[in-house]
Amino acid sequence: MASSDSSAQSGVLFENPFHIEDLQVFDAETMHNMLACSHAQLSSRLLADSLHNVSPVLITHIMQAIPQEQREQFRQELQQPLSSQEIEQARSQTLNSLFWELIYWKTPDLYEELTVGERLHEGIFQSIQSDLAGKIVLDAGAGSGRASFEYLRYGATRVHAVEPSPGLLRILRKKIIDRGLERSIFPAAGRFNKLPLADHCVDTALSCSAFTALEDQGGESGLLELRRVTRPGGKIIIVWPRTEDHQWLAAHGFQYVSLPIQEEMYVHFRSFESALRCARLFYAHNPDVLHYLQKAQKPEIPFSIIGMNPPRDYFWLAV
Repeated sequence: MASSDSSAQSGVLFENPFHIEDLQVFDAETMHNMLACSHAQLSSRLLADSLHNVSPVLITHIMQAIPQEQREQFRQELQQPLSSQEIEQARSQTLNSLFWELIYWKTPDLYEELTVGERLHEGIFQSIQSDLAGKIVLDAGAGSGRASFEYLRYGATRVHAVEPSPGLLRILRKKIIDRGLERSIFPAAGRFNKLPLADHCVDTALSCSAFTALEDQGGESGLLELRRVTRPGGKIIIVWPRTEDHQWLAAHGFQYVSLPIQEEMYVHFRSFESALRCARLFYAHNPDVLHYLQKAQKPEIPFSIIGMNPPRDYFWLAV
């Protein structure tokens, strides 16, 4: 799933293009999961503060995500008097906390434009080829298919590509049809904590730049689900994990592999205009990115300039 996209690993700030009415894009389950996550910056009170003076349609939509026993309190919070400055501040905090989810759900084409150039180290697939060749695999948090097609190229006989965002699934389905791979890659809506697969039905469960230690992006419940769908003797492989999750993964028995690189790794954009557009949206407050692009005049940015660990590592766990 794209909810923990690798580009978020840098921790850079960004200019938020979304508006509070854009929250209508989320279904009730997604909004409920985001509110229920203990680490989340989004609280019920913050959400209520940000919804002052919005349309009744949005209020009704959001209310469906609030547990029945909390709805009366939420209604009371909506009635609390706030200044226009307090409302705007709450909206800014809400939209910033939901930035990546809004990208996935509202503007998936922008996500595709950003990630198409994040080329994974070829050695990753070579290293795990024995876990792909002739195997039925799961790509959990598949996004628009960045890794799904690589798993197939390295010998997987069947790829279950599970992703919660309807927009990213739409892009993925179009790619599958365009490439005539309807009998090899099977996209489906689902989350880490609720995979739409039977017990022990895949040989290898993978997640590329999506699974994290956070409960709404994997965590304990997500790891249990990955174990449930993986056959005994199979493997769970987390490709390009967040640096801050290394300790959590190691504590859960995962083994770490980092591939050597001979030279700097880059994000390769489709065009120079695309690079500028993505830099201004996703890295607007990281001046080094725009400075580099303007000086180099090429549609590529080193991961070191962005401030990210390059996509050259993975963790694996035998089931």
